[in-house]
Amino acid sequence: MEREEAEKLLFEHLKSTNLRRHCLATEAVMGALAERLGGDRKSWALAGLLHDIDYEKTKDEPEKHGLVSAEILKEKGLSEDVVNAVLAHNFRKEPQGLMENAIVCADAITGMIVASALIRPEKKISALTADFVARKMKEPSFARGADRSKIAYYEKLGLTKEEFLEIAIKAMAQIADRLGL
Repeated sequence: MEREEAEKLLFEHLKSTNLRRHCLATEAVMGALAERLGGDRKSWALAGLLHDIDYEKTKDEPEKHGLVSAEILKEKGLSEDVVNAVLAHNFRKEPQGLMENAIVCADAITGMIVASALIRPEKKISALTADFVARKMKEPSFARGADRSKIAYYEKLGLTKEEFLEIAIKAMAQIADRLGL
């Protein structure tokens, strides 16, 4: 599936602007991680873009989140590695390998970065540093929805926290206009 077709599919399934932006941010981070770690950029980015495609459909049945996405993506002919990454992002299967572990931390870090940007006077991702985001991560009351245990999956990628944060911030800054930041 080409990227334009994947975005169209995502937008057919997700109407919330914030959910769409989250998926775009996760796509950007996954693409950057693929480049850094030697993964297939297209597959990793597609997994990031489509990982929450069923979110609105399953919001009242969270136990189905990810499973419905996998079925949608299989029907559309996406590769097994993309489907498995989508299943792994919320532990519908145990994450294995770089791509599956990457989507766990990529999914979780986007909210932390957005929240960090919003408290800066500039309200811009480009104003963030890895150090600033790392300090905010130490505050349990800040961005409570950003699961620090999932963010810590960067360790399974062989990255330091600083490296991971720099990659994620830079990736999201490159699409800041689409994210409204």
